[in-house]
Amino acid sequence: MPEPTQQDSLFDTSGTSEAPEGQVVPSRIRTTSPFHQPRDLTEAQREKFRKMSRESREARRSALAGEGPAPLHAINTPNFRPLDLMPQREASGMHALSLFSGGGGLDLGVERAGFGHTASFEIMPEAGDTLRKARDHWAVFSGSEGDVRGVNFKQWRGEVDLLHGGPPCQPFSNAGRQQGHLDERDMWPQFVRAVKEIKPAAFIGENVPALASPKFSEYVADSILTPLSANYHIQKVILQASDFGVPQVRRRVFFVGFRAKKTANAWNAPEPTHFWGDASIGSEARCMGLREALGLPDIGIDDLSPTIRSSLTGPRHTTSILNSVAAQRKFESLEIWPNGVAADRPSARAFVAKNGHFRLSVPDVALIQGFPEDWPFVGATYMALGQIGNAVPPPLAYAVASSVMDALSK
Repeated sequence: MPEPTQQDSLFDTSGTSEAPEGQVVPSRIRTTSPFHQPRDLTEAQREKFRKMSRESREARRSALAGEGPAPLHAINTPNFRPLDLMPQREASGMHALSLFSGGGGLDLGVERAGFGHTASFEIMPEAGDTLRKARDHWAVFSGSEGDVRGVNFKQWRGEVDLLHGGPPCQPFSNAGRQQGHLDERDMWPQFVRAVKEIKPAAFIGENVPALASPKFSEYVADSILTPLSANYHIQKVILQASDFGVPQVRRRVFFVGFRAKKTANAWNAPEPTHFWGDASIGSEARCMGLREALGLPDIGIDDLSPTIRSSLTGPRHTTSILNSVAAQRKFESLEIWPNGVAADRPSARAFVAKNGHFRLSVPDVALIQGFPEDWPFVGATYMALGQIGNAVPPPLAYAVASSVMDALSK
């Protein structure tokens, strides 16, 4: 599968279409992602994107061959170390099972919180390979084996204390068109089924904050709360990643459920450990800004990173992490180039951005999301960025999993 470029995705640039002018023609993107949602475009519109893609590929090729402009930036040495936010807790003897594991954001946070690993289920083969490479002793089911729709979860009853997962957020996110239960990617019913079949002591379900909005209140009541409330005491909390030291604006909603009422009453939602701004309200530590986290020179301004977009969501697979015009303005003010993210830092340095700003690499984006430097994302650049952008920031996952561990241990 060819590497997508900074402007476009996996468009097949060979041949031409004979469709009448103005008629919508189908996408020819070759993809294995279940999140892909092609856009309806005419042949002229698709050709515009193909041209942008060809030009970007040629610029990248020239840069990596040493034929482009001289590099402007030194290879950065980050100051941010996510594992410092997740001190490894002692093994508790309790075990967790992971659904919709992706690149392992929840899995890593739960592991650091002291839970043993039972199994991970993930439909994307590349994400499964990431998990296996990161933890060769984990039981990982991916590809067709990772499709939770065909799994009998009763086999783990009595062996799993915590079930956790983030069902695909596309049915509820703006990028995914917010079709809710009408979207075939809606996997909350499968998460609920797994909870009912395994009957764990606790569960953590995660998603975009839009799921907690009035637009989906009926869906949440009918598809999550009502099916589980007979056996679980469920609480909902929306958390901000920067409140836990992650240098990014990223809000997520968590549904936390406990079988025992006593345990549910003992649970306390995670309290912020960090702050962003000039002064702390309490005793929290200061969260790093994006430039400081990446180890970039001081330019007199710094800020949290805008929310990182998954490159697997929406109509095109790209190597851009932009999710809005506002995000573009923020990156520009920070003199960081978020398009055409490079596979590694040397490649990012060699591929000089048109405006001279610092080009991000996959390790940089992973760091912004709260993954440690050695987390080995497998796949082409767009696939690695997709796994990162879809993930729960591990320090945020750690905070939630630790709070659940505390409640279960009382």
